[in-house]
Amino acid sequence: MNRTPVYGLMAEFTNPEALLAGARRAYAEGFRRMDAFTPFPVEGLAEAIGFHKTGIPLIVLIGGIIGCVGGFYLQYWISVIDYPINVGGRPLNSWPSFIPVTFELTVLIAALFALFGLLALNRLPMPYHPVFNLERFELASRNRFFLCIEATDPKFDDEATRRFLESVKSQGVYQVEH
Repeated sequence: MNRTPVYGLMAEFTNPEALLAGARRAYAEGFRRMDAFTPFPVEGLAEAIGFHKTGIPLIVLIGGIIGCVGGFYLQYWISVIDYPINVGGRPLNSWPSFIPVTFELTVLIAALFALFGLLALNRLPMPYHPVFNLERFELASRNRFFLCIEATDPKFDDEATRRFLESVKSQGVYQVEH
């Protein structure tokens, strides 16, 4: 018997308040691997499904430090080591003149780290996602709200999770296959 593996269970809601209540209750029940899909931003939904902190600030900080050190070292290497030119008796390591380029490279590299960090953390680009297999999911871009609890969640049990999603006043519960 060749069975398609289950990605998770998805509950459909007709309004954002019901989705928000369902997401909060799911988090309170112990579900941690879940995602919500809405046609517009819903305030408080990210916190309700457990997205409290991201690694983006650390990634941007690391990128900024790399840009700062790299920009300063690039100018230091050129001015002091590789091609030293004594202009008017000034010191070769004239760090105040290095500040503009160092600042610009700090901002540039931090911004690039932010962009690629966001893409990596959000697993983008993602031309295919298992939720696209569900026919009703087309309504997520129009007028329906969905909460998907993934099968990789430690608390996931097909029947118990289905009963739970039905108990949070959803319009329907659907199985999402890979």
